[in-house]
Amino acid sequence: MPYRTLGAVLAAAALTFAGTVAHAAPRPVVGGSEAAPGAYPWAVHLSMGCGGSLYAEDLVLTAAHCLDGTVSPDQVTATLGSTDLDSPDALRVRGTKAVLAPGYDGAGKDWALLKLAAPVDLPTLPLTPSTRYDKGTFTVAGWGATSENGTEVRRLRGVDVPFVDDRTCARTYGKDLVPAEELCAGRPRGGADACQGDSGGPLFRPGPSREPVQIGIVSWGQGCGRARTPGVYTELSHFREDIAKAAQTL
Repeated sequence: MPYRTLGAVLAAAALTFAGTVAHAAPRPVVGGSEAAPGAYPWAVHLSMGCGGSLYAEDLVLTAAHCLDGTVSPDQVTATLGSTDLDSPDALRVRGTKAVLAPGYDGAGKDWALLKLAAPVDLPTLPLTPSTRYDKGTFTVAGWGATSENGTEVRRLRGVDVPFVDDRTCARTYGKDLVPAEELCAGRPRGGADACQGDSGGPLFRPGPSREPVQIGIVSWGQGCGRARTPGVYTELSHFREDIAKAAQTL
């Protein structure tokens, strides 16, 4: 199972991690459609080939495996404020430093915060307020590939994926799944998923006031959009307080 990370280079690096388990490269959104201009204004593209979300005006929430020894934070450029990465209206801000989840070792705890060199005047994406919103239908968005082993895209895409319970998900992933720290989403017949290049991007749904709240972070999975093979996401209801504490250190 490879991490749905940032492309061929990072995918190759992931295969060496932990010896036996290869968490696939980040996924581009499979089976979705291009987002309308102005949609998902808190979505972030990171130059190493990952996604993210704007947690605060100068902080990007992403996956730990996107920053775990693969690239220095000050070598990362965040692109924000446009669904089109090539738009002249897009903002481009360098990273400065990062903090990874305490105890991150490649199994669960797949979150990190990237500090930006300057704040941006854009909406942020709040984290889920409770486990109540950890079920239902979610949306995953990113600039990743639209098919397995495909290429990443220029324009942001999104697709809806339903919650998959831990027991059902474990039929595919067995002991590699960390149920207390990860949740799964995907259609039984496949065809809708994150993919390479989507790692670190947000999984979200309407919250208490019907405004979007972030439920998960694209973490890993087998392939892209395969039948009976859901995507695995960092479960943010479990890490909400830890992330808030980490943000205070940046």
